Amino acid sequence: MSDEIILIITISTIIFSSPLISKLIKVPVIPIEIFLGSVAAYIGFISSNHTFELVAELGFLYLMFLAGLEVDLKQLFKVSPTILKKGVVYSLMLYVLAIIISFAFDLSKIFIVTMPLISIGLLAALKKEYGNLPWINLAITIGLIGEIIAIIVLTAVSAGLEFGLGTEFYSTLIKLSIVFVIMVVFYYFFHNLIWWKPSLKDYLMPQNDSQEQDIRVSMGIFFLMVAAMIHLHLEVALGAFMAGVFIKTFFEHNKLLPSKLEHFGFGWLVPIFFIWIGSSFNLESIFMEKLIQTALMITGFMIFIRVASSMVFLKDLGAQKTHPLALSHSMPSIYSLPATLAFKTKA
Repeated sequence: MSDEIILIITISTIIFSSPLISKLIKVPVIPIEIFLGSVAAYIGFISSNHTFELVAELGFLYLMFLAGLEVDLKQLFKVSPTILKKGVVYSLMLYVLAIIISFAFDLSKIFIVTMPLISIGLLAALKKEYGNLPWINLAITIGLIGEIIAIIVLTAVSAGLEFGLGTEFYSTLIKLSIVFVIMVVFYYFFHNLIWWKPSLKDYLMPQNDSQEQDIRVSMGIFFLMVAAMIHLHLEVALGAFMAGVFIKTFFEHNKLLPSKLEHFGFGWLVPIFFIWIGSSFNLESIFMEKLIQTALMITGFMIFIRVASSMVFLKDLGAQKTHPLALSHSMPSIYSLPATLAFKTKA
């Protein structure tokens, strides 16, 4: 059989078997998909393939799109200002502690950027698996703040490595600022438009529709936002995420839409992304000198800075909710990998 056929069969088998193994050994599906992808690549069942990598990248963007579907800006504006302010302090403390640890232990400066990363994409996966728990909803709200800060930091560092501290660097930051301003203006414009013409929502996404227009409109918004970020040379994940936020905020009348989009994503595209993540790791690297020791140390640092920073919520949430929030944010490694590889290439 050709490599392409073996690849298709392997991916299909992993996607099919991962939930069954998850139920059997009581481990979440995501680490199983990553592990099986790594083993399959080591055996030789998964080889380098452009189409596979392209679909995996689409899976990552779709995961960020699904993460955006967990954020309703109308509800976010109702969150206590105290919690939001502490969310900013929490996110900034992650970077301060990452700087201290990186210099104290003589780590690569790239960890200043990657250790504090928060991606609520995995929180969307957690919510899918464990349900609509209060601490997950809170973690998503706080994670949104961290996500925005992470996007700004990643954009700045990426532009700095690629262009240096010159005109292009400042141009990239200005474009990112303009994008945020346009998003705010468009939010208020569309909010008022919907208020004056509420029938517009039903026209764009009718609840009773045999043509799946709601899916078509959602995918149209998704790809338009991705294309806009590509054109502006900004973080593509930002476009995917904001597309999800837009749909969740303004088309909440279609109660079945998030479920339909999740079934498509978590049933196919997203698992391919996690399998690719696993296949990108060479199992033989485990035997590299001090690799496991270093990995455990970095993992410990990532958990520590989140637990330490989450203490700002202790008075408001109590220990019972504070620790799950911190631990749920200790899963950015999947997104750190592409970022780290990109930074090393540019450096």
